Amino acid sequence: MLDNTPVVLTEDFTFSAGEAELSARLYMPASAPDVAVVVHAATGVPRDYYQHFARWLVEEQGMACLTYDYRDFGHSLRGRLRDSQATMADWALIDMPAARAEMRRRFPAAQQWSIGHSVGGMLGPIQPDIEQIDRMICVCSGLVTVSDHPWPYRALATMFWYAHPPLLVKALGYLPGKALGFGSDLPARVYWQWRKWCTAALSYVPDIGKSLPDARWAASETPVDLFTMDDDQVVPPNAVWRLADLYGPKARRHQLSPKDFGLAEVGHIGAFARRNAAIWPRLIA
Repeated sequence: MLDNTPVVLTEDFTFSAGEAELSARLYMPASAPDVAVVVHAATGVPRDYYQHFARWLVEEQGMACLTYDYRDFGHSLRGRLRDSQATMADWALIDMPAARAEMRRRFPAAQQWSIGHSVGGMLGPIQPDIEQIDRMICVCSGLVTVSDHPWPYRALATMFWYAHPPLLVKALGYLPGKALGFGSDLPARVYWQWRKWCTAALSYVPDIGKSLPDARWAASETPVDLFTMDDDQVVPPNAVWRLADLYGPKARRHQLSPKDFGLAEVGHIGAFARRNAAIWPRLIA
């Protein structure tokens, strides 16, 4: 019996993002793709988490897909984490555009899509290469603050920002996320900027948004879709719609319910888990 499953080619490599070298994995079909996708990960989520989604894009859609780790995280970590000077703004404004530039170099004839998960879409409105993106898809991305979280998750978030985690970051020089049960270890400056934005009413806008060039997504012709999950306690729908306002009046808003896809839960991180593959066609429709 013949196996008609499309071949998925993979390549591991590094590419430059400013002074940093980022570790990447490219998933490709055997023939030239019409669409080249870059997946921009959520905070503390390694590139390999998105491997099943990337393979699905190749096998079912014939697209190419790049996954990568931000500077000083995951496979891109160089040296000791406590020595890292990386910030979340570096991830968003240097690393993300560099990943897209790499895909444009490799697939100049393809449409260029960006799929941002959480922080991967949060700073989309102030990306420096807006006009070179053919489509932006934001999944569980929003301008969230502590008061947006439902209880009892709000108590956990408050503890993460104001209790022992910041004390440990000061003492160790990095966030010991694994030891705390909060996911991955992160550079200290990433944690502090993340904390600042998630405890401020306007997130990053007063911090860096107004200091960048006048190019904004609201003035561009690039289509953007924002997806929120009914059961996302980390970035609830109202925070996603706040980001949609920043993207501009043409941003398309989609609120998904897990039960509509026969799923028990999706939450904030689960959208790209293999067990929730039923929602993937909806994300790229």
